[in-house]
Amino acid sequence: MLNAVIGLRLKQQLALTPRLQQSVKLLQLSALDCVQELHQAMALNPFLEEATEAPEDSAPDESAQEPADDFEYPDASHASGSSGDEIADWTEWTASPASLRDVLKEQLLLLGLTERDFALANLIVDALDEDGFLRQPLEKLLAEDVGVLPGELETALRIVQSLEPCGIAARDLGESLSLQLQALDPSLPGHALALEIAHDKLVMMAARDHAAFELIRGLDPRPGSKVSSFEPRSIAPDVIVCRDKKRWTVSINAAIYPRIRVNQLYADCLRRARATESAPLAQHLQEARWLVRNLEQRFLTIQRVAEAVVARQRNFFEYGDLAMRPLTLREIAAELGLHESTVSRATSHKYMATPRGVISFKRFFSRQLATVSGGSCSATAIRALMREFIAAEDRRHPLSDVQLTELLTGRGVKVARRTVTKYRRSMQLPAVELRRA
Repeated sequence: MLNAVIGLRLKQQLALTPRLQQSVKLLQLSALDCVQELHQAMALNPFLEEATEAPEDSAPDESAQEPADDFEYPDASHASGSSGDEIADWTEWTASPASLRDVLKEQLLLLGLTERDFALANLIVDALDEDGFLRQPLEKLLAEDVGVLPGELETALRIVQSLEPCGIAARDLGESLSLQLQALDPSLPGHALALEIAHDKLVMMAARDHAAFELIRGLDPRPGSKVSSFEPRSIAPDVIVCRDKKRWTVSINAAIYPRIRVNQLYADCLRRARATESAPLAQHLQEARWLVRNLEQRFLTIQRVAEAVVARQRNFFEYGDLAMRPLTLREIAAELGLHESTVSRATSHKYMATPRGVISFKRFFSRQLATVSGGSCSATAIRALMREFIAAEDRRHPLSDVQLTELLTGRGVKVARRTVTKYRRSMQLPAVELRRA
């Protein structure tokens, strides 16, 4: 006989209100995506309109109990500097393409690999050509990295071959087709023979199985080529950083945003209407007011984060990459009293227009590396040092990665040779043999 048991159980759960959900969504959008979101909202909500001119200063309406339905957008006109130069058209900037290597390395970060496996998998990725093939023999890669066993590199190769797009990191077309076939359902007609055809062309000549032919025709002979192709996409900076005498100022790039506000005439009409007849319209009015306030909160959060970043990275603006200091999202979050996830959203897909060009917010957050003196320096600064060393090297006797490591040690930076190799490849600088004149 079953005994029924009645009990109470407490469960804590975070529920986001619609207004908070909208605030989070607006904050994580890029500038251009946010502009598109605002135009879409104005098209769907009758209470939203675009102001054709800046709001005039006037006394508040004492009869209205609701707070103001529009706000003064941050003025970025002074950010162009006092030189009198023509203001740049920020919409002409385009985003950098996501290369095949970038896509693969992002996937590697999600696999939870050991540091050694991650480094070896990156070595394989860096050796791929634009079509995603590994044209170099593994023996050659072993010669570049002394101390790596053949079995370790084979394991790293299998890891990379498990990534998307399917068929990547193959040594030849047959292996690429085999990898793609192995990802398909084995019960498909002609699957087994298709695998044999991919391994041995003679079998294909003898069998003439049309189902296998159709399977192979549906595969991609260049699995990496589609990743490298991209549609250029315009970007717009969210903030403008300029120097005002001896201090760096940050202002929101408000010029790209529509100046939205709540249509006060419609709001007054709704206020005079009976509640039973206006419930759906009242919801639209509430959503319009939420959007105006959440947009203001977006600007405030982005500006605060940008000001904190610029203050921490002031030396970068003065001297360049060599002066970039280590910085984490947690530091900014602690300084501003925000959650780390809020700072992450406020810096994702966001850009600064600076005298040094349009720069992604994420570039200012760099990994910390130790120095001989016990201090720290950023990975960005180390890359800048390496680029400086290579630019000044003797082309007849270029610097090897070991020599670059020694030069960095001489500058007080403790870094492993493997890290130097990884940074050199990330900057797309060729190996020592290819730089020799």
